[in-house]
Amino acid sequence: MSTASPSANKLPSRSDVSPEDCWDLSTLFENDEQWEAAFKALDEKIATYETYKGRLGESPETLREAMDFDSQFSRDSERVAIYAFLKTTEDQGNSDYQAMKSRFQNLAVRASQVASYWSPELLGIDPKKMDELVADPALQPYRLDLERLLRRRPHTLTDREERLLAMQGEMASAAGNAFRQLNDVDLRFGTVEDEDGNEHELSHATFIQLLHKPTRKVRRAAFQQYYQEISEHENTLAATLAGSIHSDVYYARARNHDSALHAALFPDNVPVSVYDNLISAVRESLPSVHEYFDVRRRKMDLPDIHHFDTYVPILSDMKKEHTWDQAVDVVIESLSPLGSDYTNALEKGLRGRWADRYPNRGKQSGAFSCGSFDGAPYILMNFKTDVLNDVYTLTHEAGHSMHSYYSASNQPFQYYNYTIFVAEVASTFNEQLLTEHLLKNADSDAERAFLINNELDGIRATVVRQTMFAEFEKRTHEMAENGDPLTVASMRAVYRELLDAYFGPEFVVDKELELECFRIPHFYRAFYVYKYATGLSAAVALSRRVLEGGQGELDDYLKFLSGGCSKDPLDLLRDAGVDMEKPEPVKTTLDRFKQLTKELDSLL
Repeated sequence: MSTASPSANKLPSRSDVSPEDCWDLSTLFENDEQWEAAFKALDEKIATYETYKGRLGESPETLREAMDFDSQFSRDSERVAIYAFLKTTEDQGNSDYQAMKSRFQNLAVRASQVASYWSPELLGIDPKKMDELVADPALQPYRLDLERLLRRRPHTLTDREERLLAMQGEMASAAGNAFRQLNDVDLRFGTVEDEDGNEHELSHATFIQLLHKPTRKVRRAAFQQYYQEISEHENTLAATLAGSIHSDVYYARARNHDSALHAALFPDNVPVSVYDNLISAVRESLPSVHEYFDVRRRKMDLPDIHHFDTYVPILSDMKKEHTWDQAVDVVIESLSPLGSDYTNALEKGLRGRWADRYPNRGKQSGAFSCGSFDGAPYILMNFKTDVLNDVYTLTHEAGHSMHSYYSASNQPFQYYNYTIFVAEVASTFNEQLLTEHLLKNADSDAERAFLINNELDGIRATVVRQTMFAEFEKRTHEMAENGDPLTVASMRAVYRELLDAYFGPEFVVDKELELECFRIPHFYRAFYVYKYATGLSAAVALSRRVLEGGQGELDDYLKFLSGGCSKDPLDLLRDAGVDMEKPEPVKTTLDRFKQLTKELDSLL
């Protein structure tokens, strides 16, 4: 067994991890030397942007040549950027790879500065002439890109102003970079003793693992010790979060958007009503969520219920352990309704080296998929054998990776990179198929109850919890826009109000939980988390459509996966069979939550 096995109580250093358990980045670059050569070549190409300045409207042929260059530069940049990024996630204490990432960020900023004339110059072309350019056959491959650019006309500034904004790139990312270094490298949580007297190094990765422990004393100790460390850095964490929020507000105002929320939704062409309707729908269903917490408290025979009681399965004596290979088996079997082309490609990647499997010291916490046009769709995991949720995480990230796989195989570079809005559909769709597979193969009512409990916790985490996060983002950005101070106290107060509302009057909300708002990495990509909730809602509808339909419904879904960004996300989903501008998908998912809560209560 690898020294990086998740059963180890002490995290190994990166150098001690077996290569078979690590991703193989050679589809991007064979080694750092190849990366250096590509970086140098890319750096030398930046000056080419200058040769097109003032000439973009010269002729269709000139514009096509310029856009071909820009597309190739972006494609080369993607490879260089992703390799550097993935290397930093392996061990965030490795200063060499931090420097590599920083060098690319500097290159990207310089390229943005040199090319900052691009959008203003195109938007400054006489509208009639621009229409003629867009309609010319030579520009057909970039027609949609150009149409999307013209939509940005009200939010694009002058050449000089765009150059100034481009120069601020590294400065704008400072708050997020500081948070990641503090969160992933500098925070030290110590060790926690489990029910058998074994010491566990407490980290972001093992925190959730310990909250799954059946012994309440262990869960409480992990919770309190984890947040004690957070509390000792709350002022720094609040300052970095406030800095990120103010940056969002600044850029929204600079580009003439009504608000930071409008600015964030604009690229996907998603109306604000979709965001607000999500919050309203979840708010209306909170009594069902509160009822679920009461069912959980009663079935666990607890005098009261705290946040550290909400992760452990209610049937805590039912073990669901999976080695990596067993987890891959389950995931592949569950995805069989998607056909052999899908499952064969995925299985080869997961049993090969698409994934970086286990935790190690300094490794980025959590999980993600990172696809690219030229490289494999890599997956970072911190897989633990005794946490069923990690099997769900694996199929979730596999959904992202196969979305990248299909889109890169069926779209040109400029249209392969799907938006986050639709990405969360592909990932949570896979989770729905996994639940369906496990329920069908349950051996007893107890196992069925265990799986329903897991499904309920999945909906609560993906729809209810992420909507609470989305509401926090909306309110804190509105505070900044209204000139209200963003301090430790003010942000904790907002978060406390949300905790009380979403968890209900019978739930014991520990004061430490107010600190949770300072440790969520997604808050540094504001207005992202709502897409988890809308994504699951769409996935529930689409998974039922595929499972209950025929080849046509499957073809619609695979076409959706292959669509990249060739259409706006709401249009891609409508073509696949679900309309997210209507409330039905969200309400359907929350009704399912209510029904499953009743079934769980009866089974137990």
